[in-house]
Amino acid sequence: MMLGMLRGRVFYGWWIVAAGFGIEGLIGSLMFHAYGAYLVLLREEFGWSKTMLSAAFAMARAESGILGPVQGWLTDRFGPQALIRVGMVIYGIGFILFSQIQGPVMFFLTFFTMALGSSLGGYLPIGVAIVRWFRRRRALALSISGTGMSIGGLLTPLVVLAMSRFGWRWTAFASGLLVIAVGLPLAQIVRSRPEALGLTPDGDPPRTDSPDTPARVVELNFTPRQAIATRAFWYISAGHGAALLVVSAVLVHMVIHVTERLGFSLPQAASVVALMTVVQAIGQVSGGWLGDRFSKRRIAAACMLGHAVGLIVLALATAFWMVLAFAVLHGLAWGMRGPLMAAIRADYFGSASFGMISGISSMVLMVGMMGGPLVAGILADRTGSYVPGFAVLALLAALGSLFFLLARRPPLAH
Repeated sequence: MMLGMLRGRVFYGWWIVAAGFGIEGLIGSLMFHAYGAYLVLLREEFGWSKTMLSAAFAMARAESGILGPVQGWLTDRFGPQALIRVGMVIYGIGFILFSQIQGPVMFFLTFFTMALGSSLGGYLPIGVAIVRWFRRRRALALSISGTGMSIGGLLTPLVVLAMSRFGWRWTAFASGLLVIAVGLPLAQIVRSRPEALGLTPDGDPPRTDSPDTPARVVELNFTPRQAIATRAFWYISAGHGAALLVVSAVLVHMVIHVTERLGFSLPQAASVVALMTVVQAIGQVSGGWLGDRFSKRRIAAACMLGHAVGLIVLALATAFWMVLAFAVLHGLAWGMRGPLMAAIRADYFGSASFGMISGISSMVLMVGMMGGPLVAGILADRTGSYVPGFAVLALLAALGSLFFLLARRPPLAH
């Protein structure tokens, strides 16, 4: 019934983009951007170290990397909708269990459950669906969907307000109920391929010999074995992993750094997150538009330098305006680069095995998501400052720009 209501003049692929936007928003607002605020309150209640809190985040990212190939195969085999439904249920249950933790073991287990659910129901299956529905406007479609993650960050101050007024446990419990109530209906909108509904990618008319028929993008589909045999696969994965060193470190440690080192309040730190995500949203839309018209790898390389400079500014910040400058630099780099990661893989390797190819690359990305928080957390605990850890990660991010410049489109070997 819902599908029938959504049929009409608007190409159905855009409804899938809207559903992806909503799902990414649930993940971004309730966990991804709110995680730093949860950590501040967990440290106050339990006295846990930065290293231990970083280890929980790293463990969750390890799960994503290890299960990535399996998740990719399941998405290609059973379709994105099935995985998103399962993921949203697990994600919601994880939040409900998280609200009841009393010690580090339960914290690790429940956070692992939340991360598993958000992974199964989030970025990868949504990306698989979108790259199958779009070719000419692929980067733009991915960027609009991904904007849900950044717009979700705008809700971080509301999540922090709920924590302050009702407590973090009640906030987590309510978040779990919200995920299940909203996430499952959104999953129903997602469809695997346009051909199943009698449509074509981008909503183009059926192919004819008429000269008025719009030209279509010819897609070369690599098998997973062919993809991993190319240098481009590894250069893209290494560059993406280098970017996630910075992204993950900021997600885990930025709020703690701003509140403990610079002495700002938790609401002030939440406002930095909000600004960062506003700029990220602007970057995503502009990056998607530019990515459909110019070199994706060159744009990504420039964004890596933005990540590096932004993190150095945050490390050396002595005033609030410097933190705001970091939020603009990092948010713009993250936003413009983010949707191009899936778009460039789909452009290079096709959509037929996109889930499996992306899943395999997640094993490399896992290093970035795990390493960033651990490097920053361990060095901060040992030196009493985030400057050394942030400086190391900024250097690695700058190095990542070279990987993208080297990632040229590979020929399909027959």
